[in-house]
Order: sequence, then C-alpha cells, then structure tokens
Amino acid sequence: MKQKEQLTKRQLAAPYIANFIGSIIAAIGINAFFIPHHLLSSGIGGAAIMVYYATGLPVGMGNFIMNIPVLIACYRLMGRRYTILAIIGTFIYSFILDSLSFLADMSVIRDPMTAAITGGILNGIGMGIIYRYNGNTGGLDVVGAIVKKFYSFEMGNVVMAVNTFILIFAAYMFGLELAVLTFIGSYVTAFLTNKVVIGLNQRKAVTIITNRPEQMAGVIMRYIGHGVTFIQGKGAYTMQEKQIIYAIIKLTEVSKLKEIVNKVDPRAFMIISDASDVFGTGFTEPSPKFHENPGDSMSMPRTRKPLPPDY
Repeated sequence: MKQKEQLTKRQLAAPYIANFIGSIIAAIGINAFFIPHHLLSSGIGGAAIMVYYATGLPVGMGNFIMNIPVLIACYRLMGRRYTILAIIGTFIYSFILDSLSFLADMSVIRDPMTAAITGGILNGIGMGIIYRYNGNTGGLDVVGAIVKKFYSFEMGNVVMAVNTFILIFAAYMFGLELAVLTFIGSYVTAFLTNKVVIGLNQRKAVTIITNRPEQMAGVIMRYIGHGVTFIQGKGAYTMQEKQIIYAIIKLTEVSKLKEIVNKVDPRAFMIISDASDVFGTGFTEPSPKFHENPGDSMSMPRTRKPLPPDY
C-alpha cells in the first residue's frame, strides 16, 4: 500500500520536476543563443521574443500574458487537472526565462548559424524532457497536446506546423536571413523534442518471413522476451502457404534480433518499421507470470544467455 502511495506521489511530482529542469535547459538555449543574435524561438515564446525586440517587455512576462487565452481554452478542452499543470508549467517557464535573461548579455557563440543550432538543441532537449513526463509550458504545448490527444500526432511536428506563421512574420519584420536561421533553430528544436520524448523507448514493428516460423518464434520469445504473432500468408509466386511472424520490440533490441534471425534462418526476409504508439501487455502493462498462464507466449520465461546456439 505504501509503495502504491509513493508511486502515486512520484507520478504526480514528475511533471512539475520535469517542467523545472526542462525550463532551465530551454531558457539557457533561448537567452544564451537565440536572443543575442536576434533569433526567434517557436510558439508563443517566439511571439514574446518579437514583442521584447520591439518594446523591451521581458520575454517571460510577455509569454505569460500571451498564454492567458490559451489557458482558458485549455480549461474547456483538457479539463481542470491538465489546466492546473499548464498554469504552473507556464509560470515556471516564464519565471525561469526572465531569471536567466542575464545570459543574453554574454556572447557565448558569435556565429549566428552555430547559435541557432546550439540554441535549438538545448531548447529541444528541454522541451523534450517536459513532454516526456507529461508536463507543458503553455502556449503551443497546449495546442500540441490537444491535437495529440485527439489525432495522435507527435507534438514536435504539430508545433512545427503552427510555427510556419511565426516564420513568415519574422521574415516580414526582420528579414529573410533571420527567418531562415529561426527555421533552422525551430527544426532542430522539433527534431530533438521528438527524439527525447521517444528516447530509447522507441518501438519497432518487425515482420519476418521464414521457412522456420515455429523455431524462429520460440527463439525470439525466449531471447528477446516479447510475444510473437503468426499471420497466415501465401506467396504469390510459389503459391505456398506461409506463417508470417509479427512482433513489436524495443529500439535497443533491433541488433540482437538481427543476430537471432540470421542464426535461425539466414535466408529469412525481415522488415523493420517504426511504431509510434504501443500499448498493452509487455509494454505499458507488465507481462503475466509464466505459472499463471502456462504456454502463453507473452509469459514465456526468458534466459540470461544473450544469444541462442547456432542452428
């Protein structure tokens, strides 16, 4: 019971801790690399930077003010709990932005292109940490979360699409060169955001066509530890019935699977593709114990040996 309570407290605290850490990293990228070269970040933060360039209003303060209408929409569409997180996350991000504004006076990097890339990397890592633990910083984060909730699009891609308007406006106000550098920084941010969110937990969908399906499936289940599904197929040229193996594995297990497939059947045909969202037993839920479901492929006991014997 205590473990469950502790787990719940950790789960509740994780978004706020991620918001704090991610905001620091992102704010360093914006203040130390974007602002000194008059570059823009993405989202409402980018609009706040434009206001800062024009009026001198602190970026964090401008960011918080501009987020008020978004937070109202958030309450109507995403519910009370998410809105509270959004308000706190927006405040933390805005406060840290202004707290680290002194970094803008330091010329860390003189080359604008390098600054755009470096700032984009830090901004993307920071935002990725926030998204990974279900936090947000308001603005387009909320818009991205709403679209992801209803359409399952990656947040980084959603934010990148909305930022097109900001790029056009930046080109009109500050010139094409600044807009191009802003685009580079925004692209790097979106790319790193997706990578950090997915991380090493990225899943791969594997399809294997082999003449030794039962043996292949058994070895995969034992040495990889994931369930395998047989799909009935038929070769169009040979007209022979085949059992096609389908499985979902982790990114870190791809190389091990390749070695296994090569050992069991060197002539096997294998396709590996990305799987953006995976839910269910063995991934988002723990696998059942073997003694509870004897013979169940998802509960087959694993071996500590890294690879199967030669076949």
